[in-house]
Amino acid sequence: MVVRKRSFIKTFLFWFFIALVVIFVAYPFAYMVSVSFRYDSDAFDPGLIPENPTLTQYAQLLGFQESIRQQMSEEEQQLMKLLESLPEEQREQVLQNIQSSRRRESFPFLRWFGNSLLLAGLSALTSLIIGIFGAYSFSRVWYPGRTLVQRGVLLVYLVGGVILSVPLYDLFVRIGLTNSGGTSMFALYIIYIIQTLPVSMYMLGNYFRTIPESIEEAALIDGSTRIGTIMRIIIPLSMPAIITVFIYAFMIGWNEYLFASIFIRPYPSAYTLPVGLREIFFSEHAVWAKMMAASVLTAVPVIVLFMTVEKYLTAGLTAGGVKE
Repeated sequence: MVVRKRSFIKTFLFWFFIALVVIFVAYPFAYMVSVSFRYDSDAFDPGLIPENPTLTQYAQLLGFQESIRQQMSEEEQQLMKLLESLPEEQREQVLQNIQSSRRRESFPFLRWFGNSLLLAGLSALTSLIIGIFGAYSFSRVWYPGRTLVQRGVLLVYLVGGVILSVPLYDLFVRIGLTNSGGTSMFALYIIYIIQTLPVSMYMLGNYFRTIPESIEEAALIDGSTRIGTIMRIIIPLSMPAIITVFIYAFMIGWNEYLFASIFIRPYPSAYTLPVGLREIFFSEHAVWAKMMAASVLTAVPVIVLFMTVEKYLTAGLTAGGVKE
């Protein structure tokens, strides 16, 4: 057997293109992190390393430092000109009122963060619980119409969100789930479950089929019930797939923008992070350094979650793909 040595040119080209891909993917994130450690006036300075690094943007977003708008609006500038004709005592009182109004919460990041975390976490957990029992019924229990139901669940996933947005909004309006911020968030909670449940059941069903049925049969002979078998055997043995499904469902809810922009847009207190950050781009508070800091903080939960359960995620994605 002849072993051919790879030429230097092929090796160089291979690693050159790998480096290009890494730079193409990593540079935008590195630039975002760099701008987040700058002052607003230095946001567009060249280079990736800030000349005057600061944690001001993160301190303001996390509530450790009060955020004050540095620029006056046109109405405030006109009002300042009119104040020149007022007596000194009245002018000072009006100035204090203007200063206090400018100290309002112009960038409620923590509120949006909490809304996104609540919606994404609850919807992912609910989708996971329903998916476990649904996938078990598809893989272990026989009943009339099982194949039809299983294919029907996947068929729902093939329909795009844009197509479903109008009928879903009309449906929730008719049942009164768009009358306030709380009801609109509950409508989003239901929609996120509908979005993630089909793939959750499909992934878990494939994994459950890799578990030998003899283990369950032995448990049933010993007097265990179906629920007991699921809780004591199926779930512990399927932990990699379960964690994978949870991360998948969580990321869908965390990054979702289309339905959130439709249902909660009239209620700023119910904004999620994608909607809130988009609204800030078109407001008087669109400061790039703070926007980049908010984007970095938005990515942190997903990165931490992924790194924490990476080994389970890899096992869950590969298991069930090959039948023995």
